[in-house]
Amino acid sequence: MSEKQSAKQAGKQAAKQPAKKQPEPGPAQRLPVLKTHKLSIGGAFPRSESGRVYEVTDAAGRQWLANAPLASRKDARNAVVAARKAFPRWSGATAYNRGQVLYRVAEMLQGRHGQFAAEVADAEGLSAAKARAAVDAAIDRWVWYAGWTDKIAQVAGAANPVAGPYFNLSTPEPTGVVAVFAPQESSLLGLVSVLAPVLATGCTAVVVTAERAPLPALSLAEVLATSDVPGGVVNVLSGRVAELGPPLAAHGDVDALDLTGAGAEAAALEAEAARTLKRVRRPRADEDWTADPDTGRLLWPLETKTVWHPMGA
Repeated sequence: MSEKQSAKQAGKQAAKQPAKKQPEPGPAQRLPVLKTHKLSIGGAFPRSESGRVYEVTDAAGRQWLANAPLASRKDARNAVVAARKAFPRWSGATAYNRGQVLYRVAEMLQGRHGQFAAEVADAEGLSAAKARAAVDAAIDRWVWYAGWTDKIAQVAGAANPVAGPYFNLSTPEPTGVVAVFAPQESSLLGLVSVLAPVLATGCTAVVVTAERAPLPALSLAEVLATSDVPGGVVNVLSGRVAELGPPLAAHGDVDALDLTGAGAEAAALEAEAARTLKRVRRPRADEDWTADPDTGRLLWPLETKTVWHPMGA
């Protein structure tokens, strides 16, 4: 067979074979939309006025989770101004209404259960089951404190016996603006345990989140904003206790400090708070956030007002 005939024969055989299909282009890889975490001040969600952020990793320190805003001294002062402005409305609401609002927080937490469970698992290095249990306990604790709003006055108040024709009545009143340093080791349940009783008594709060694990607290701020809690009642700052603690302890418009999560800074902050006669709750080394709560955290942010009234005509 000649060279020309061989080429012709090869061409006929190639024509009989089906054409190979070209691979279809796959879907373009989608880039995730990363969340920009922000502070919560006065019902708004600003970035830190300094523009600073810091990296948040998982409990093992290996996986990057997000950048959190690094709040400044000015952010702390702005938060105190917002909390003071919100105090008359919140403390002036009926105790029953405050209970309804706190119960609504629990409802909203329940609706975002999966998100909080994932954040708690990353923050505390827990298994999925233990993280879900921690979120369940946090929701139950909100409900528990919501039920106390219209009952704590009966526990803390009294009709006092006196030697004279007078009524002598003691009634509890909210202290005012409370700076709360959230527990470092319990990012959600511990936070709820220190914040909910402050709100239940009618106080407003400036919260400094756990420095290493701020994400559950920053997400909780979003829940509070959609749960009928008036703007400024809870203000959430992420950052360093060493930077935010001193301006809060020295601020004349802060009436009380909960130093639970202040760590090594607690003693210095307590000494600074004494200059303005603040009420202080010291940290406890044996704190067990999984234990059933009692009324102790409801009573500490209360002041007692005693009224004398003549009896008879």
